[in-house]
Amino acid sequence: MTKKQILARIGQIIIVLLGISFITFALIMLSPGDPVRQMIAGNEDIVVSQVEIDALRHELGLDKPFIFQYLDWLGRAVQGNFGFSYMVKKPVVEQLMESLPATVILAAASTIFMLVVSIPAGIYSAVKRNSVFDYFVRALTFVGVSVPNFWMGLMLLWIFGLKLGMFPIVGGSVTPQNLVLPALTLGIVMASKYTRQVRATVLEELNQDYVVGARARGMSESHILWKEVLPNAMLPLITLLGLSFGNLLGGAAVVEIVFSWPGLGYLAVQSIIYRDFQLVQGIVLWIALMYMIINLIIDASYNRLDPRLRKAGK
Repeated sequence: MTKKQILARIGQIIIVLLGISFITFALIMLSPGDPVRQMIAGNEDIVVSQVEIDALRHELGLDKPFIFQYLDWLGRAVQGNFGFSYMVKKPVVEQLMESLPATVILAAASTIFMLVVSIPAGIYSAVKRNSVFDYFVRALTFVGVSVPNFWMGLMLLWIFGLKLGMFPIVGGSVTPQNLVLPALTLGIVMASKYTRQVRATVLEELNQDYVVGARARGMSESHILWKEVLPNAMLPLITLLGLSFGNLLGGAAVVEIVFSWPGLGYLAVQSIIYRDFQLVQGIVLWIALMYMIINLIIDASYNRLDPRLRKAGK
């Protein structure tokens, strides 16, 4: 990607983030519940009068028109101040920094498992098309893509946690033992999808004219596969890999809840339950930002690896 293209993408990211922040802020403001009353709900021993509630609402700017509330929040957010979370009793940015590593670790572990399983299985399934192994892989991946994450997680928890006692059934901390089952849950479902995609992409490349020409020139099947087919087949999969990793950063909430994994997804659900609107807004923007940055990196890598796009960009 050229500098001009990168700057254009960064501009798009800023516009999208502004749109997401506005929509999220509007949905939060339209949702039922009073943030001020929620803030004082946990202090049952404190009696607060309506005058004090109104004063606190004025202090927080909640008595202003919606657009002014949004602009006040946006002005603080641009400076890195996303507000204060009354659920965890600390600044939103500080809590995000504490929860982010857990989500990144879970996403990375799941992605590594997915790649280790899906790439060899997908390639071998394509090469041995219509063999017993191919039928087995296709059946297994069909089951994998049909199973919801939460059901897979509950089954793994029941088998390896309750029945075999190999892993703890209650998480709550970032440890290798607590990581295994949630990473397997996400990794198995992702590997099923990715294996099917790898198989389809390799099969598509094997049917290309250049493969027929390579065989006609007497090249070995192993040379054709590793030197000709796989480099071309892996290029479209890079984009899918980026999307998968981006989805994991924001789409693992159900698995994090099942295993009590203290990541952003778990934090988001808890903040919605407690109506901690400042924290909800911060989490949504962080997830959106990470997703778009990862896609930007993947697109830049794709342009680097594909010589056709490199020539087009010059």
